Amino acid sequence: MYITRNYAVLPKTFGGLMDEIFQNGFNRINADANFQSVPVNVIENENDFLLQIVAPGIKKDDFKISVDRNILSIAYEHKEEATEKEAGKRLKTEYKIKSFKRSFTINEHINTGEITAKYNDGILHVSLPKKEKAESATKEIQVN
Repeated sequence: MYITRNYAVLPKTFGGLMDEIFQNGFNRINADANFQSVPVNVIENENDFLLQIVAPGIKKDDFKISVDRNILSIAYEHKEEATEKEAGKRLKTEYKIKSFKRSFTINEHINTGEITAKYNDGILHVSLPKKEKAESATKEIQVN
């Protein structure tokens, strides 16, 4: 597979740490308490990879997607906005959009200049086009 995943938040348990080591090698990413991990589907098609990220209730302009060297980062940072005072006393809040960040290591088989993203029905779709197949690395050379 051309994509590997990197977690923005390290697991807190020993079992989670062992899963992290075996899934992502011994490279550790700094944990950031302000960010959470979001579920991502990775689909391989003939011409591209498609990342589907569940992110309901977010404006499409608030996503930050970037490629730096071979790391694709997808992030959203929630900013508290001043809202009007609610009429009643809030007893419980379960619906809250949190900041998230996911990073993926991509290799030379991805055409980074052609990566596209669209946001539809609460799911961010990021398309990572594959590069055209290179000519065969094997070549016969004639001696003159």
